[in-house]
Amino acid sequence: MRSSLFAKIYPKRTIDRVEAKVKLLGGRANTMFILNFRVLISLILFIVILLVSNIGYVLGPIVAILFYYLSEKIILDYPIRKRAKRLEKEALFFFEILLLTLDAGRNLGHALKLTTANIDSEISREFQKALDEVKLGKSLNEALNNMKKRIPSEVINNAILNMVESNMFGVSIVDSMTNQIDYLREKQMLDVKAEINKLPTKVSIISVVFFVPIMLLIILAPVLIGYLVG
Repeated sequence: MRSSLFAKIYPKRTIDRVEAKVKLLGGRANTMFILNFRVLISLILFIVILLVSNIGYVLGPIVAILFYYLSEKIILDYPIRKRAKRLEKEALFFFEILLLTLDAGRNLGHALKLTTANIDSEISREFQKALDEVKLGKSLNEALNNMKKRIPSEVINNAILNMVESNMFGVSIVDSMTNQIDYLREKQMLDVKAEINKLPTKVSIISVVFFVPIMLLIILAPVLIGYLVG
């Protein structure tokens, strides 16, 4: 990708940043497509506004630049945050089953194989990718470190780091895994409470958008009818 003609028009820092975010999405997008899409749509917006607006020479560049920078947040940053929350929800159950497997006397590699074989979820498939890399010749630690680049959750990456360190030094992972599970459970409870606390604000916004205009219409309807009839 770096050797392509289009790649040469983008700074290396920009390509690296977008490529890292694409990995955090699970690699389900193409880095160059996203970069080219942003530039192409920004250019189209600039030309259209320039043609249809009397102040297009002023408004066009502003809209194009805003789209160029905001599109990365919409296309990449927002889906990454959603994926992080989704993975954290799945990770709680996955790590609980993994902990039970480890308690049964399995080593980390065997415990991961058994857990991924019995759980069908996105986080399980990410661990399965790591195990597939082990089959291709990488060590388990290398595969887990590569997996961290695909996971947008700091909590899950801390758990993976504990796995790597435990596997490297040959110490028990049970205690650290228990702490990670407790932290994930507490974090999910706090997230639920935060969503509940947002409900009054959301209800107020809905009331302003939908109910207030209806109430005003009901109140002003007699006056409007009288004006139209008169």
